[in-house]
Amino acid sequence: MAEDIREPRVGDAFGEMPARCWDSGLRPGASFEIIERDDGMMAAGDAVRYFHTEQEMAPLERWACARAHGRVLDIGCGAGRHAVAVRVRGCEVVGLDPSPGAVRVARERGVDAVPGTLEEPPGDLGGFDTFLLLGNNLGLLRNADAAPGLLDGLRPFARPGARIIAASADPEGEDGLHRTYHEWNRQRGRMPGQLRLRVRDRALASPWFDYLMASSADLAAITDGTAWRVGHVEHDGGAYIAVLVLRG
Repeated sequence: MAEDIREPRVGDAFGEMPARCWDSGLRPGASFEIIERDDGMMAAGDAVRYFHTEQEMAPLERWACARAHGRVLDIGCGAGRHAVAVRVRGCEVVGLDPSPGAVRVARERGVDAVPGTLEEPPGDLGGFDTFLLLGNNLGLLRNADAAPGLLDGLRPFARPGARIIAASADPEGEDGLHRTYHEWNRQRGRMPGQLRLRVRDRALASPWFDYLMASSADLAAITDGTAWRVGHVEHDGGAYIAVLVLRG
């Protein structure tokens, strides 16, 4: 007789994770982010990192926050870590996230957060000078086929001189376990760093989604022919921040 093994219930796993940490008073160990990859690999981290101040961020993140200006759209804002940092610097910030739990926490932290995604942003957001895709959220571009359209989808919201500040990491610099996964991706006709992930929280799981880790060379190829071009790349080991500038 086959075992009755149940899958986790699909729900707002990402939102439950920071919400429990926030509701605990940011107590370390109160909540953990658990990421599952489609090869079975799991990774976990304390959710308290989603509430780091700018002073607690890595140097590359601080570099990125310092370059936000004007009216800012923080895409995939989560609990508002970067939105709070750039607001303290004097920017007007709107946060965008599909997770109801994350939006609730960001709002309670004073962020003007709204529900939405990069694929389907609300039409009444207005114009922006800076778009943030931090916390490795360049990954929200998903894959090489989807990325150009997603980038061009920001064009109607871009003010003259607008730029995108996006964080990622070069997948080719990772260890053997990840390199095996990258080779499996190639065999499946996917980009090496095109991750298939879901977020777990207790009995909940998010739907599976693509999340792209792209080298800076990959990014240059992806942006070719779009409304954006790569203006600068700031490296720190395998991690980097790319600044995309609006063409024309």
